[in-house]
Amino acid sequence: MAEKTSSQRVIMGIDPGTNLLGYGILLVDGRRVHYVDMGVVDLRKMKDPFAKIGRIYEEVGALMDRYNPDDIAVESPFYGINPQVLLKLGRAQGAAIGAAVSRGLPVYEYAPRKAKMSITGVGNASKEQVMVMLGKILKIEMDNKYLDASDALAIAYCHYNQLTNPLADTSASSSWEKFVAAHPDKVK
Repeated sequence: MAEKTSSQRVIMGIDPGTNLLGYGILLVDGRRVHYVDMGVVDLRKMKDPFAKIGRIYEEVGALMDRYNPDDIAVESPFYGINPQVLLKLGRAQGAAIGAAVSRGLPVYEYAPRKAKMSITGVGNASKEQVMVMLGKILKIEMDNKYLDASDALAIAYCHYNQLTNPLADTSASSSWEKFVAAHPDKVK
């Protein structure tokens, strides 16, 4: 990636997983966002769960060193899944967060539903719907071979939306009264 200017920001999105960990990189230039890269760290051939955590830390750290992100946006494990799966996802997320923290990078966490809402306007959109819409937004061709990579890119784009739209966090204000109470400086 070319050297970024002081007005540019690089956002790295991460979709944690212990079999496939997705990553997505966006370059923000003012109010414009550009696709840089996305991919997966494939851990399916590794059997030792603790070796996988070490590899996640190393691989994600190497990606951070390569792309020099300003912000790390990580998908939070979602509730309602098998507790063992949730534990494994939490470990993968922790290894990725550890790589960021060890480099002094700020980490932001977004629920899958929030990212889907940010991209499609629908919180329960399918991974395929998110991928198609993200391809249209970023004007890139996307292959659904690895939906983990497009999910990571969606997390990065969700973070971009949070940075550029002060009203994007509608979860904090479900009514005008709550919005006014939370943001008295925005109302005259």
